[in-house]
Amino acid sequence: MSVRLKLTLSYAGFLMVAGGLLLVTVSVFLLRYVPDHASFGPGPSSPTRSDLQDAFIPRATQALAFLLAFGLVGGWFLAGRMLAPLTRITNATRRASGGSLSHRIELDGRNDEFRELADAFDAMLARLESHVAEQQRFAANASHELRTPLAVTQTLLDLARRDPSRDPGELVDRLHAVNARAIDLTEALLLLSRADQGTFTREPVDLSLVAEEVTETLLPLAERRGITIETSGDIATTSGSPALLLPMTTNLVHNAIVHNLPEQGSVWLTTSVQPSTVTLTVENTGVELSPQLVATLAEPFRRGSERVHADHSGAGLGLSIVERIASAHDGTLTLVARPTGGLCATVRLPLALR
Repeated sequence: MSVRLKLTLSYAGFLMVAGGLLLVTVSVFLLRYVPDHASFGPGPSSPTRSDLQDAFIPRATQALAFLLAFGLVGGWFLAGRMLAPLTRITNATRRASGGSLSHRIELDGRNDEFRELADAFDAMLARLESHVAEQQRFAANASHELRTPLAVTQTLLDLARRDPSRDPGELVDRLHAVNARAIDLTEALLLLSRADQGTFTREPVDLSLVAEEVTETLLPLAERRGITIETSGDIATTSGSPALLLPMTTNLVHNAIVHNLPEQGSVWLTTSVQPSTVTLTVENTGVELSPQLVATLAEPFRRGSERVHADHSGAGLGLSIVERIASAHDGTLTLVARPTGGLCATVRLPLALR
């Protein structure tokens, strides 16, 4: 049976029980004050219990029949009114399952349970639509980025085939650079997918030690570019995966080194502890950035103000990876443009419980 039919029968059954109890109560009350036999004397004789039962039972039966019909009709109508919002939600669910995520229920009326359910469903549809659109953009960008090194490789091979006298050493060097870029992009995509899955073992990780390790690793790159790196702060222990927090910090510092001043630039790494969180802050000098540009830097395949492949420019996934890893660790990434130029990136993660 449908829910509407079940509610109808429930309404009608409750009405019948209530009516029956009322009729039983009335009959007991009346019969209590009616004598068993008629009294004889001057004037009309009083009714007996038998007379009352003969008159009451048919009327009670008719009343119960009326209550049954009224309960069925009224219950069917009331059940339909009560389930109308649920019908709209069901229709919206069917449309969503068919791939349509742009519609909304927008249920009006009082703020009851159905309204809360409809609003929650609308919010879920909005998140799904945004997520699907983001995934489509990501897939399109990833396809474009992966196609570029393949196209360059094909061009180089065609040139080598048409010109056998060309220096093979130059060709090998260029192919090696293109292949390395493709490998870096593939590894970045795999790391991003791993961060999105959120399936990793958590253990205590000191961000200050991670910052020092990353500084030592990237110091040669910074020195070649004439950039100084300063690391300071407190012991900041969070709970997470070292295999993910290390590349998160590496991407932040690498981004700060690459997108810096042409010479005499600086990068500052700072760790701090708050009552319930730990903070890793990476600041760097550089060109002045607008708030509109900063708001898009964590999007996949963004490389500052230009989408170009420069030396050590990366695959354009650095800050996106940082944001996904921070989110997988129940943390946040905040990007703020420095007034004097450059960027301040702050990662806040939960403090490890002792």
